[in-house]
Amino acid sequence: MRIAHVSDSHLDNPEGVATSVGTTVALLRASGHRVVLHCPGPLFRRRRRPGEVPSLAMPTRPYRLALPRPPHAAVDVVHVHTTGPLGVAGLRWAAARGVPTVLTWHTDLVAYAAHYPEIPIGAAYAGLRLGLRWRARDLWALRRPGPDRQTRLAELGQCLLAHTSVLIAPSAKTATMMAAMAGRTPIVVLPTPTAVPHPDADDRRRLRARLGIPTDAPVLLAVGRATPEKNPELLLAAFGQVRRTLPTARLVLLGARRNRLAIRRVAHRYGVAGALHLLRPVPHDRVGAHYRAADVLAFTSTTDTQGLVLSEAEAYGLPVAMVDTALAQRQGTGTTRPVAEPTAAAYGALLTRLLTERELRANVIQDGRAAVTAWSGERYLAELVRLYEALPPAEATA
Repeated sequence: MRIAHVSDSHLDNPEGVATSVGTTVALLRASGHRVVLHCPGPLFRRRRRPGEVPSLAMPTRPYRLALPRPPHAAVDVVHVHTTGPLGVAGLRWAAARGVPTVLTWHTDLVAYAAHYPEIPIGAAYAGLRLGLRWRARDLWALRRPGPDRQTRLAELGQCLLAHTSVLIAPSAKTATMMAAMAGRTPIVVLPTPTAVPHPDADDRRRLRARLGIPTDAPVLLAVGRATPEKNPELLLAAFGQVRRTLPTARLVLLGARRNRLAIRRVAHRYGVAGALHLLRPVPHDRVGAHYRAADVLAFTSTTDTQGLVLSEAEAYGLPVAMVDTALAQRQGTGTTRPVAEPTAAAYGALLTRLLTERELRANVIQDGRAAVTAWSGERYLAELVRLYEALPPAEATA
């Protein structure tokens, strides 16, 4: 099968969309499908790989802005992962040629719009390119938080899905969230899988030694941005509660590129600055060492559509503590992760229990590993290919 994947997130970006796209493309190629990934690449041609599009780095952001160049070869399916210039170009190209289109909804744009000004700007661009007859007052409404912005973003979502044959939701939470926008577009829940890692007992010792963490100290790990939509203040407040019971506990925040000064100020306020390790992002293949060096994954976000770090941590044998009940159910086995109320006292108590209660830890770890094994890459690939094959054939792919 000939498949064009389109993503505005370049694969070197250490974040969930890039990880999901890279995993999907690699699985499809390994099974013999002809896949071209259209994504941002270097500005100069001699350094670009097939499918990569010229792009420029965005100041203060880990992203690259690519030229809106659509696929140019005949394909059977266009699979779009983002709604930036490249993603919109892919949707328009496929619609003009009658090629069936799959859209994966990786990001809660409505929730993120309150934190990232580029999202309303991108929404205005996408709406105009996709034919929404927005007037000046509609574009103005995108600038300010409130019901008018929510309405415009919902209109854009409906327009995007009108250009889509099937919507993939990476969780049941996302499927529920998108149901009102989908109209007649079918929604399929299909999370990105996580591979079972190879054992490496020395990772824990080496990384702890490098960070200056004693071998017997309880370690909480959070992976991802430390920006407001991830709720780092709740995590720091709960960590303060943990330290009252476990005074040697440490917290590692891996992936903090922005908001670092604010995080340190909050940590000082809760009296945990001396036990905080604030680390910048690392390539995805180096994250595993941090999972091995930790004892619990702490996840305080309520804006994620899947939370890939949840199943990644479980693959490494880490119990997960979270506050988002909508993401608590694991794919594959239907078991649920431990969830607490989003308060410092309740969440801190859950973290402490997972650090200290051996039977609880063992049960949570066992359930997590079983879910990772059940929702394998092979199972995901089979369902994805089945979805592609059920799409109506392209009217024209020239």
